[in-house]
Amino acid sequence: MQRYVFNPITLMYEVHEEPRYKRVLRIIGYIAVVLALCYLYFWLYTSVLGWDLPKTTLLKKQNAEWQSKFSLLDHQLDAYEATLEGIEERDDDVYRSIFGLNEVPKPSSLPDEDYEELDKGGASPQLAKVARRMDLLAARTYVQSTALDEVYGVSKTAGDMVSHIPAVPPLVPDRFQVHLASPFGYRTDPVYGGTRFHSGQDLAVAQGYPVYAPGDGVVELTDFKFSGYGNEIIIDHGFGYKTRYAHLSRINVAEGMSVKRGDLIGAVGSTGKSTGPHLHYEVIYKGSPVNPNAFMDMDMSLEEYKAMITQRKDEAEPKQKSTLELLKDRNK
Repeated sequence: MQRYVFNPITLMYEVHEEPRYKRVLRIIGYIAVVLALCYLYFWLYTSVLGWDLPKTTLLKKQNAEWQSKFSLLDHQLDAYEATLEGIEERDDDVYRSIFGLNEVPKPSSLPDEDYEELDKGGASPQLAKVARRMDLLAARTYVQSTALDEVYGVSKTAGDMVSHIPAVPPLVPDRFQVHLASPFGYRTDPVYGGTRFHSGQDLAVAQGYPVYAPGDGVVELTDFKFSGYGNEIIIDHGFGYKTRYAHLSRINVAEGMSVKRGDLIGAVGSTGKSTGPHLHYEVIYKGSPVNPNAFMDMDMSLEEYKAMITQRKDEAEPKQKSTLELLKDRNK
């Protein structure tokens, strides 16, 4: 850039060329001054006055909005979880208990692998927490829906529950012939000695005394052996109930056979670990033995019991076959 400078000797304005480096230095100086002023402005704005930059203010506002949304979502999830827990408790303590169904295990956590991508993506801890809670709530809701479907299916046959529960003695309750030889609970083992838990009742009676089904059900097991329970029957009555009959001399049913209350299923014997003719009778509820006394009335009149047996004989069409006859039919 040309400049005119007055020459006092010639008394004239002469063209003066400024060196390039000076021009460059001047430009750099201007830029440095501008940068210094900008830095001073930001320093006064943020450090001295304590104000946020416009973009920082906008980001803080958006962050506050998201935090508020996360907080609201957390409160809603708390309410949903409380409602679901109430449904789960009623299902376990009332519905499933009434129908003898086992409790359904509830998912308590989800695999960390499902959220690795979310963590790698730099998602905020609040977002990751909400995502986990929502997925877990969805999983628990699905499990509970399935559990309620099971309860609904069982409830449609609830009218049959009274006839399925083993509510009568497995033997004709004749006080002159049937005696309680060993009660439910801890006792001294009659063979090996020592205190052991007795999971049923031993009803002492003559060899060959008939044994009847105390409730409707399906024969789950028929076992013939010389040790332990000896000849044994297990009937699954549904609704969480099963019954066991051990030390039998004869078995009149086969596995998979449906039986009704009052059907003849076998005869008293002394097979297996036994010191004399008796029936070892167990009531099993949800996999655990319970006291059979709570499910039968030994004071039931003989007339009433015999009328029940007679009615079943009249109703049974066709007549039930013995295990030997059923095996012969299978071989054919």
